Order: sequence, then structure tokens, then C-alpha cells
Amino acid sequence: MSVRVTSYRVASAGLVAAACTVLATVVPAVAAPAATAQLLCGKYDSVSVEQGRYIVQNNVWGADTAQCLDVNGASFRVTTAEHDKATNGAPASYPSVYAGCHYQNCTTGSDLPLRVDSMGSVASSWSTSSPAQGVYNVAYDLWFDPDAGEPAQNAAELMIWLKYQGDIQPIGSKVDTIELDGARWDVWTGNTGWNVISFVRTTPANSVTNLDLDAFTRHAVDRGSVGPNWYLTSVQAGFEPWRGGAGLSTNSFSVSVN
Repeated sequence: MSVRVTSYRVASAGLVAAACTVLATVVPAVAAPAATAQLLCGKYDSVSVEQGRYIVQNNVWGADTAQCLDVNGASFRVTTAEHDKATNGAPASYPSVYAGCHYQNCTTGSDLPLRVDSMGSVASSWSTSSPAQGVYNVAYDLWFDPDAGEPAQNAAELMIWLKYQGDIQPIGSKVDTIELDGARWDVWTGNTGWNVISFVRTTPANSVTNLDLDAFTRHAVDRGSVGPNWYLTSVQAGFEPWRGGAGLSTNSFSVSVN
């Protein structure tokens, strides 16, 4: 989708779920034809890339401040980000690249939606760069729903924070620290009108190779955040800036479903 409803809170505040619900009725922009390079500056601008395999979205859902992306294939760089939101509320945006369907904005050839108990191997590689200033996270966002064709808000969200900067944390509360796919992760669970489970890497990383998304999904099923007969509808990778954000970059991104 071109609109994203986030699921975060910050360390110094309580739940901020109410701030998110007003966004669900915004109609997303239709993905534009693939281009070699393109500048996205509209709040909900998106572009289909790599022959429709992925969609890059600007997605300034939580603010009215300027943000622009320089898109080249599945890579993009945030060139403008004038965000200055308090860290006791939701972030300004979620500039990202994804495979699957989100708010009826769909890629092609992704094999999504995919029923959770039939997932098999779902892996993703992602390389990022991030600035020394600003408040933001670098995070995957996976969406699940009992209805394979759900056109709007899904029933569950699974986030994987590779790194973050500033006084922010996922929604809900920390419930565990686990070893998964070769790293340690703090696990957070909560609900903001839909189930949210977040994995925060205890050692920050700028990139991952063949990250086992099925392993994270299985853990979410075990926690009761995702139903085994639900469907994975999209795999997204991007950034949530509260303050600043210029310089956040996806250098490469891929998802494979087998």
C-alpha cells in the first residue's frame, strides 16, 4: 500500500495505537510503471520496479513534512526528510520496498499471499546505509491476515528491527530474548487494533543475507500473534524516521519464496 499504519510506541510513553487508526481509510496511490530512476516526493507515491517484482513507496503516513526518495530499481535513498516528531508518538513515515499486496497495491510473481502453515522457505536479503544523526529504525514489516485477499488493514504485523537510533522501542512489552537465525533478539508483543510482534536485534546490523523469515513467523505462531492458517500478504523493508531521515538508504533488497 501507499499508506502504512504503524505499530510503535516509544520508551518514554504508553501505547500510541489510537494515533494509527485514522490512516486506514486513506486510498493508496497506484504503482507507476517501472523506471530506471525516479524521484518520489508525494506523500503516498509508489513505483513498481524490476518488472513489477517489487514496489517502492514513499509513504509519509504520519506527518505533513517533506520527504523524497531517489529510486533506482529495488534500491532507494531518502534525499529529503524534514521530520521532527516527538518520540512519545508515532513515526513520520515508512519509506520502504516490498513484495506482495498491501492495500491492493500488488507486485507480480511474489507467490504471495502464502498460507503460514505452507510457507516452506521464505528468505530475504537486505543491505542498508543510515546516517549518524536522526531518530529512526531499520526494520522489516511482515503482514498477515486470515483472509488471503484482505484489501485493507491486516490482522497481524511482524516487525524485525535490524537497528535503531534514539529513544524508541516497539509497541507492547518485552516478553523474551531469544536466539534466532544466528543472532539474539529481544521479543516484544502487543496489540494496537491488530496483533503486533517485534524482534529487536541486540547487536545492530546494516545488512542481512537470506534472513529466515519463516523462522520468525513460526515463533510468532507459537506466541499466538499469528494464526497457522493465516496468510503472509507482504514482506516490506524500510525505515521509520521520527526526526530527520535524509541519508537512509536501501542498497539492495530481495525476497525468495520456495
